[in-house]
Amino acid sequence: MPPLPHPLRTRSFRLLFIGRSLSLLGDAVIPPALALAVYMATGSTGQLAIVLGCAMVPKLLLLPFGGVAGDRFNARTVALTTDLVRCATQLFVGYELLGGDPKLWQIALAEAIGGSASAFAMPALAPLLTGTVDKENRQRANALMGVVNSATRIGGPAVAGALILTAGPGWAFVLDSASFAISAALLSAIRVRHVPPVRRSLVADLKEGWGEVRSRDWYWTSLFAHSAWNGAAAVLMTLGPAIAFKEFGGKTFWLVFLQAGAIGLLLGSLVAGRARPKRPVLTANLGLATYALPLTLLAVSAPAPLAIAAYGIAQAGLGFLSPVWETSVQSAIPSHALARVTSYDWLLSLAAAPVGYALAPLAADVWGPEVPLVAAALVVGGACLATAAVPGVRRFGQQEETRAVQEAPVLAKG
Repeated sequence: MPPLPHPLRTRSFRLLFIGRSLSLLGDAVIPPALALAVYMATGSTGQLAIVLGCAMVPKLLLLPFGGVAGDRFNARTVALTTDLVRCATQLFVGYELLGGDPKLWQIALAEAIGGSASAFAMPALAPLLTGTVDKENRQRANALMGVVNSATRIGGPAVAGALILTAGPGWAFVLDSASFAISAALLSAIRVRHVPPVRRSLVADLKEGWGEVRSRDWYWTSLFAHSAWNGAAAVLMTLGPAIAFKEFGGKTFWLVFLQAGAIGLLLGSLVAGRARPKRPVLTANLGLATYALPLTLLAVSAPAPLAIAAYGIAQAGLGFLSPVWETSVQSAIPSHALARVTSYDWLLSLAAAPVGYALAPLAADVWGPEVPLVAAALVVGGACLATAAVPGVRRFGQQEETRAVQEAPVLAKG
């Protein structure tokens, strides 16, 4: 067979890719800018936690409804609307910060509105990709998205630092607002394939989406493993900085540690663009289990180079998993239910992180940081490795893809 054309040769995906790349870069600039802006305005880490919570809680509550919207309506319409909403909220926060007298409640409200919009934007991404890229090229397209995500994580903090030092954190939000405006403009110029679903009640749509999740053992068991990973990552991010100062000499180790992870994430995404594992879900889950390595090494105060290398390997596992997992889901889930299924994926993944954030410092105060780090390593390693015992995980491949292709037209017609 002749080689497949590169997905970027497709106009719709090319515009989607450019817009997504710009918005990811803008988003990568925001966390350090927001942290600095709120702390400078209030002098309180507790106030920063409130602002972050205002963005996270609406997102968690609305994700399932975002999935319903992504399936009921054309994903392009949903994504374009949410881009415009987030453009307005980030511009408002930038205006507040540049004015010199920011009001915390207004910033928190704007972030809550932006978080609500994110709950609708995140599930829409999968239908956007499947609506612009043919099935044979989806893993390559997902890998490209993964590479951009990794690259922005490397470059975003540098851009944020330059803006904060030269112009102030407010301009970081203006940049993010501009990235959403450009993304919306590009989305307005593309066409996305859409299979209209059978019209049902909201509750029926939510139940049908959950039924698609529950009927596939490879999917819901993998979600437990992915949730365990997010909880373990929250433990590491909470306790890691303190360990860096206590055991490894300070912030230099922590910055190098994080940068090694960003590079590993990028390399994993590049590998995923070319790899075609026979058992994609199993291979990706086993790679995710490597996150137990840096947790364990930090707990035992292993030599700094070893801990840094282990984190790079662990993040490479994540970089590999993301495109492979997304391609597997897109190939196996009927298109009319894809956004709802994706929303449940995001919901379980994001819900585990606050648990890790809350429990890690409590456990560290009682038993020391070593205990929660080792516990997190056992949980994430055990959960990811245990998926190998699930028949659907081991057998996932061409049979599941064929099943989805056969089911989709029947389900779409009711």
